[in-house]
Amino acid sequence: MKLPSTLIVVSALTAGLLAGCGTDDSTASADSVTVTNCGEQVAFPQPLERLFVNDGGMIAIALAAGARDKMVAVSSLARDKDVLRLVYGPEQVDTLNEVSTQPPTLENIVGARPQVLYAGYNYGMSESRGITPEILASHGIDVYQLSEACRQVDGQAQRGTMDPWVALDTDLRNIGTITGNPGRGAKAADDVAKRLEKLRGAPQPEVRPTVFVFDSVSDTIFTSGSFGGPQGIIDAAGARNATEDVRDTWTAVNWERITVADPDLIVFVDYPGQSVEQKIEALRSNPASRNLKAVRESHFVNLPYAMWVSSPLNIDAAETLRAVLEAHDLAPASGITPPLDVRKLGLAGNDWLN
Repeated sequence: MKLPSTLIVVSALTAGLLAGCGTDDSTASADSVTVTNCGEQVAFPQPLERLFVNDGGMIAIALAAGARDKMVAVSSLARDKDVLRLVYGPEQVDTLNEVSTQPPTLENIVGARPQVLYAGYNYGMSESRGITPEILASHGIDVYQLSEACRQVDGQAQRGTMDPWVALDTDLRNIGTITGNPGRGAKAADDVAKRLEKLRGAPQPEVRPTVFVFDSVSDTIFTSGSFGGPQGIIDAAGARNATEDVRDTWTAVNWERITVADPDLIVFVDYPGQSVEQKIEALRSNPASRNLKAVRESHFVNLPYAMWVSSPLNIDAAETLRAVLEAHDLAPASGITPPLDVRKLGLAGNDWLN
């Protein structure tokens, strides 16, 4: 499928940014540092000693950027603890102060007395839950917004304002800068950029295989469109996102979409609430999907939530997905071995590992 021209332009922008290892847009004074966050110049106190981080993806960004000693509280960690321990070590992850296993309440945040909250709209912040930059400012708390979910239109997140790899690069560098670790943040961003360049330079299949993101299921399928981590991951692996025409990130589609897509591979987002076994059973029992080759032959991949949402683990997901495509003869050999061995996680739904 030919990509929309807007996405081609954004991809070109991404390549330019990553090849140049990013541009430092920060400015500093004795008591603050200013970075560009969601299109605005935002000042953060210096030294920043107390950071509250919500969600496994953002916790991974903060750890990669060297901010562990600034993280006074986190939330929504439990579901990604195993993969974060594997990547960053139990000594960094097990000692995190998780004040809520769910998105935080205002009381959770205020009670931790942070200087800055690192979260995003629909990633811990929302008008309905009473957690917004304006409300937090009234409590003396600044906000760094997740770049993948930047702008607001009538109180709703306007997705797709940044290419997913540019958004990740931006957040790694900015979180490093505002927590006093600009070198660590830049190093983490550069590592992702080098690995991404290697994937993009790998031999490409003559026809890109189709991948369907299967997050969860009800009377519809929750998946991910052209804006957000999964699109970048699938593109980098040399495949095509079955729902790349949907101009959104995480969103619901009808069951007909998976029938029409007839994907070569179905990937699951692993997190509590609905097991991978339940998702597979839904695929095997629904008339729209039970006769699909990918379902009949168990062409499935199951990876943790933090590997799919914006995080440095996106590059691990892309490398893993590339390895799976090669294992199924859907992409030529690349010589790329994923540094993260997801077999150690022991997740169900990964028959390709056997």
